[in-house]
Amino acid sequence: MKPVIICGGVGAKMWPASRQKMPKHFLPLLSGKSLFQWNWNSLRKKFEAKDIYIQTTVDQAGLVKEQVPEVLANNIFIEPELRNQGPATGFAAAMLYKIDPDEPFMLVQVDDIRIPEQYFFEMMDVCDRLARTSNKYITGGFRPSFAITGNDWLIKGELEIEQDRVGVYKVDKFLWRGAGVNAKRQAEEYFNQGLALLHTNHTCMTPRNFLEMFKKYRMEWYKPLLNIVEGGDVVTEYAKMPKGQLEDVTQLVHAAGESLVVELPFRWIDIGTWESADIYLKEIGAHQNGYHLVEIDSNDNFIQAPKGKVVATIGIKDVIVIDTGDALLICRKDQSGRVGEVVERLKMENKSEFI
Repeated sequence: MKPVIICGGVGAKMWPASRQKMPKHFLPLLSGKSLFQWNWNSLRKKFEAKDIYIQTTVDQAGLVKEQVPEVLANNIFIEPELRNQGPATGFAAAMLYKIDPDEPFMLVQVDDIRIPEQYFFEMMDVCDRLARTSNKYITGGFRPSFAITGNDWLIKGELEIEQDRVGVYKVDKFLWRGAGVNAKRQAEEYFNQGLALLHTNHTCMTPRNFLEMFKKYRMEWYKPLLNIVEGGDVVTEYAKMPKGQLEDVTQLVHAAGESLVVELPFRWIDIGTWESADIYLKEIGAHQNGYHLVEIDSNDNFIQAPKGKVVATIGIKDVIVIDTGDALLICRKDQSGRVGEVVERLKMENKSEFI
């Protein structure tokens, strides 16, 4: 098994701390450690450094080496440009194909936390064995405590494998978040039946089988990737692939009955918004409080401010305040998923120095 840490995004929903030059996964959010460092240290408990790969962008490759000098330079796959998850995942498979086409890999999203780690490693072992004997697309799914809206869902079908804490199921149906009210209603119905899993990625296949999947369902991605495998210029070939999400392919794979979902046996925490960061950081007591806070009739707020600054709140609750010196965010916690809209507005206004 070759784990590949994916860390090429910007994390716009955690602006203004998360910027293009310092994305959220490199911020010292976890008791002085970044999400990238946390995931690297976690994987190092099972894998040697030579077996862990990183996929990132040219702008972030330097941060990778700065934060974890142990990362081998040859193990960093640098995307020539941002073309979304479909081409990016294919690029990882193509680069690994050149190393060993039949050694399974798993994508490890850098902004997720998985605890306890041992349960994650047990899942990886099951996926490793399965990927060596099956050409099906393997992904992960998590059963939350309630039916979260605005997410993709995988509906469990027949049980394929059950080992220790790990259950692997055929995918009966994929419900895409953009499919409207009907899909939302279906997700809630399946959730109440105990069959709906929140899609969490954790893609696992051999590089050979992954590229064969692209060959069958997305030839315009497969051909440039095959050229990369055969020694073609990475920049030239990567630019030939149309932008798109991996779901452009996997929706078809799910519909054809060619996929499996592993119900995550561990707690999966996605640090995607300031609200989710607040929940987890409070839980582990890792808030970064370098400022002096005065609260009057205020509670349940999440505040970050420069060291040495005094912040006073009066009569407010459930509010997020992020002060980076050159930018200030104030929003309700339940609206933190919209912070990315601020970044889009700044792009439209040509305020690139703030993004």
